[in-house]
Amino acid sequence: MLTTACVVLPCLTFVLGYTFARRRAARDGQDREATFTTLHLAALAAPALRAGLNRDSARKAVRHLHALLGTYAVAITSTEAALAWDGPCSDEVLTYARSAFASGRAQLFAGEPYGAVVVPLTVDGRIVGALAAFDDELSAGLVRSVTEVGRWMSGQLELAELDSSRRRALEADMRALRAQISPHFVHNALTTIASFVRTDPGRARELLLDFADFARYALRRAHDFTTLADELTCVDRYLLLERARFGDKLRFSLQVAPEVLPVPVPFLCLQPLVENAIKHGMRGRAGEVRIVARDAGPEAHITVEDDGVGMDPERARSVLDEDPAREGAGIGLANVDLRLRQIYGDGYGLKVETALGAGTKVRLRVPKAQLTSL
Repeated sequence: MLTTACVVLPCLTFVLGYTFARRRAARDGQDREATFTTLHLAALAAPALRAGLNRDSARKAVRHLHALLGTYAVAITSTEAALAWDGPCSDEVLTYARSAFASGRAQLFAGEPYGAVVVPLTVDGRIVGALAAFDDELSAGLVRSVTEVGRWMSGQLELAELDSSRRRALEADMRALRAQISPHFVHNALTTIASFVRTDPGRARELLLDFADFARYALRRAHDFTTLADELTCVDRYLLLERARFGDKLRFSLQVAPEVLPVPVPFLCLQPLVENAIKHGMRGRAGEVRIVARDAGPEAHITVEDDGVGMDPERARSVLDEDPAREGAGIGLANVDLRLRQIYGDGYGLKVETALGAGTKVRLRVPKAQLTSL
């Protein structure tokens, strides 16, 4: 008998342990599945909310939030109107929302056949809307769930507001930087044209028409991006004016892969580099400016090179660190470098290769993918 017990007890212990392990593994598997589902639904709703709270973003997000909460219906409101809902929504949803706005907290509303839990949505402490969940049982668990989802939505809306503020600030900075370039264009061009008014009126007229074409491009209210082909046309108009001033002393060569001509580039990103090569590289002496644009897979690689006087490498690095708002030498390089870094990231700033008496080569890279204007 003792022998039988000695055999049965270990077997029972093993069976019970195995059974409990199986149940624990099943629970763990269910928990993991529930966690995955929650994160997946939140990830589906997040992009719409990151666009801010409006009718379109609410419509895109609400069905994912409905699936996340698992209630009878879900609605999203602004402070003024019901923006979107999924499932039969009570006509009282905006009245419920205003009550939540007044209290600043989650509110419960009994009703037949469904009651509602409504939580305010906030951005930087300011109420911007509400999330309402309708269900037949208003449990403490449901209140916690709706409250947490509302808190998460508020976080996404705050990020949207931050993104919007950052875009507005960046747009203002970029337009200010472009505005710094344009008066310099006008001064140089008109000075060149004026030099021909008395000696060669016909030539002055031709240059004035060239300047008009150039100004139409350089001073227009444009998007932040243009094509490389258009940017090169702008450079060509600029060089027509500079050749009139320098004559045969200025030589120019261009080598461009056809594949990169339609690539989007920041507006007025090349002309300042060419101007810098002429003004600070040649310094009135004879020389050549070369532009090379190559196809580099997902990027276009562009160089602007002169065979002029060059500069000390340390000076070149300090030029890129200068404040673009300051008047003085190097303003074109600092301006373009800052805009490239703002748009694409620090890895896309200008690279300057130079030495005293060895000319200067400026390199830039731009992704081929079209970016949305800021």
